[in-house]
Amino acid sequence: MSKNKNIIALIPARGGSKSIPKKNIIDVGGFPLIAYSIAAAKLSKHISRVIVSTDSEEIAQIAKKYGAEVPFLRPAEYAQDASLDIEFFQHALDWLEQNEEYVPDLVVHLRPTTPLRDLTVVDQAIEEILSDEKATALRSAHESEYTAYKLFRKEGNYIHFFGQEDFPQYEEYYNKGRQFLPKTYNANGYVDVIRPKVLRETGMLHGFFIRAFITERVADIDSLRDLDFAKQIMKDKQYAPLINFLKKI
Repeated sequence: MSKNKNIIALIPARGGSKSIPKKNIIDVGGFPLIAYSIAAAKLSKHISRVIVSTDSEEIAQIAKKYGAEVPFLRPAEYAQDASLDIEFFQHALDWLEQNEEYVPDLVVHLRPTTPLRDLTVVDQAIEEILSDEKATALRSAHESEYTAYKLFRKEGNYIHFFGQEDFPQYEEYYNKGRQFLPKTYNANGYVDVIRPKVLRETGMLHGFFIRAFITERVADIDSLRDLDFAKQIMKDKQYAPLINFLKKI
């Protein structure tokens, strides 16, 4: 299905991190955190290039050791706490087009902070967006533990619950049990896919028709406690291909 398609993985890994210093290269189970995302991309049957976007020479050298390309360093203005994903995507795509005359058909976004991925799930995500021409992007998510239909925002001194448009006027749907309300989902960092064509034509990273790709809950590294959780679940057999790949390097 991916024949004649240029599909790359783009792994963002800026040097600064407030939650965990040098988070993207911290040791997790004997390997740098970023190495797991590189391995997932290298082992995909659809991804032909693995590119790391970083502002750090140290991260660049580690990424190269594990098989990624680092053809450029990300400018500092795109590596700040407030920097947006669209900025490093645009920089990477512009660089590839201007310096290599290379324009990929799809870019698979793999965040280092989600290190443990089932390789079949990554390939399934790619296959789903390839089969859906209407989709402007694909984003992975898992079912929310707490439904968004019980959340509200303040309007002055009063409450406005989310999702009112889905129910008859005056129905107190927010008092229903969770099982009687529509499911809601949290976007996670398992695997997202964008179409560079959409970014160029609309100036939007994901566009208006984002295909939902539902996954299991995943370890998202944002604190030292998350590191402990990741170390526990990496023993599951579904992650063996990642671990075995890294052990050979």
